[in-house]
Amino acid sequence: MSTDQQRLEKFQRILPRLALLEPQPGEGIVIGIDPPMAELCDITLRLVHESGRTYAQRDVQLSPEVTRIPLAATHNLPLGDFEVVITPPLAEYYSMTQIEHRLPLSLGGAPAAQSGAGPAATQSNKIEQHPLEVRPITSGKHHFFGYYDKYPWNQSGRYHLALETDFVDRQPTRDDVAVIGMIDTEDGNRWIPLAETSAWSWQQGTMLQWLPSSPEDTIIYNVREDDRFYAVIHNVVTDEKRRLSRSFYAVAEDYAVGLNYARLHHTRPGYGYPDGAENTLPDPHPDHDGVYRIDLKTGESELIISLQRLFETQTIPRMHLGPHWVNHLTISPDGSNFVFLNRCQFDPKVRFNDRFYRSSPDGKDIRLVHDNTYFSHFGYFDERTIVAYARTPGTDTDEYALYDLYEDKFTPIGQEVFSSDGHCSFSPDRKWMLTDTYPDAESNRILILYEMATGRRVDIGKFFSPPELKNEIRCDLHPRWSRDGRKVSIDSAHTGQRQIHVIDVSAITGARS
Repeated sequence: MSTDQQRLEKFQRILPRLALLEPQPGEGIVIGIDPPMAELCDITLRLVHESGRTYAQRDVQLSPEVTRIPLAATHNLPLGDFEVVITPPLAEYYSMTQIEHRLPLSLGGAPAAQSGAGPAATQSNKIEQHPLEVRPITSGKHHFFGYYDKYPWNQSGRYHLALETDFVDRQPTRDDVAVIGMIDTEDGNRWIPLAETSAWSWQQGTMLQWLPSSPEDTIIYNVREDDRFYAVIHNVVTDEKRRLSRSFYAVAEDYAVGLNYARLHHTRPGYGYPDGAENTLPDPHPDHDGVYRIDLKTGESELIISLQRLFETQTIPRMHLGPHWVNHLTISPDGSNFVFLNRCQFDPKVRFNDRFYRSSPDGKDIRLVHDNTYFSHFGYFDERTIVAYARTPGTDTDEYALYDLYEDKFTPIGQEVFSSDGHCSFSPDRKWMLTDTYPDAESNRILILYEMATGRRVDIGKFFSPPELKNEIRCDLHPRWSRDGRKVSIDSAHTGQRQIHVIDVSAITGARS
């Protein structure tokens, strides 16, 4: 029996056990499972309105301990008929038979009002559909930029960085070379090759970006030499290059921070680089690996936060049962601090656990900001505040919130209009949050603008995601702002190729050049 057939049979065994339950106070719509599953099994739940809009989505791992699954608060929902659509995880959905199970639900009567706030707003009157023109700036071979947390355009806005590859349908090997280049947007989107690298991944590229101290003409990226990884600072005008002592992850004006991409390749496939000589596994939490600081003047590096040091702060049960690693290092806009995720894997069948830290640039002052098991994408709002899609402290609710990096304070945002994770960042004036979604049941990704002052969500594009590009080779939109806030660029495969596309958002945001 094939793996897909086994998964399908397991999913079919779940269906008779699922039912809508009477909610407990504050729970809203709840799915019950009776009897509980004796084995681990992943499912996806979506709450779909009669209009076709999905109002909530939750990925759940069923286990003997799971008997109730809260799905959505009813005061955030419009009236009408709904269905709870139950499928295998979307990553497996298209490789199976697209089987699904539906539980009908009707909401009647007036929605409850929020105390002191007047009638509760619903998603239907807070979400606007405003599709904008999408313009490709690359063609021919496959092109992509990488992650969502950096500017792809240089200071003047003329050149947009990118990687070029010959293939798109598999993970890169140590011998696969990506061409580093830039697109001249004032010369017919002319492709200008600059260098080559074999240290890259589909999700984050080679961390290619403009150097903050010289954002008009100097870039930084990672390369491989003798199975070790190094950062290179490269002036694109003079072609002068300078190699640093190790690879980097995020960069400020005078320093960078890095991690072990060889270890990351094994602990989080799709983000690290293959066949690196510095792989420190199977040691679960070594004292000689972790977060590194790199001096941009001297090029020298030092370990400033070890995995052993993070392990010693045991705030989650079973932390000793699996390997630890760090990921998603991000430096504050003013360089005064950086943040990162410490992740640990207890069981290969279960999603890893997340802990989110803030650190001083030298690593001496670190603070555990969040440790409620799930912390996904995030972005700086200012030097002491980040937005993140995470599990709200003290609950099992996943939502966007603003987190204070220095005090135990957080403020949920967008509860009326968001129900799933996305790659979030802020416009230069901090008036708008840009984010996206993972593929829905029709395999479409939504590109979203969210107005911070009003809570208004504007859907500006919908992009088909080829089902065969999934898991480590998926093509997330990873939306990025231009420096003037007028444009957004995305990576997308909706045309059949992985290419970079640009959308002018100034008509919505009001940004001026």
